[in-house]
Amino acid sequence: MLVPLTVTTAVAALVLAAWCGWAAYRDQPTKDWHFIGMAVVSVLALVQLVVGIVQLARGEKPEQGSTIFVSYLLGAFACVPVTGFMSLAERTRWGSVTVAAGGVVLAVLQVRLYDIWGG
Repeated sequence: MLVPLTVTTAVAALVLAAWCGWAAYRDQPTKDWHFIGMAVVSVLALVQLVVGIVQLARGEKPEQGSTIFVSYLLGAFACVPVTGFMSLAERTRWGSVTVAAGGVVLAVLQVRLYDIWGG
């Protein structure tokens, strides 16, 4: 695992969570700018997915097993897009809360991925 990529993804996810949490506090739904932030975080998660798969293909092995590692990579990649789509269905402050929760979950998944790899 690339530690700088993991840290960057986790920090970006927490920034997105704080941003959407602030919008929810102000009783606002997710806006276009939030979706741009979600796209940036999703691209970081996609890069991490690709890097993780390439490392597995090169023969490197995570400490706790490849299956759980790939499962967490896929979950981390899907986390923010899924909550983004859910926020489209809920065009109230709760849509912003959903994305904020997704950002926190993604940050936690980053810590877990680091642990699974052997960090």
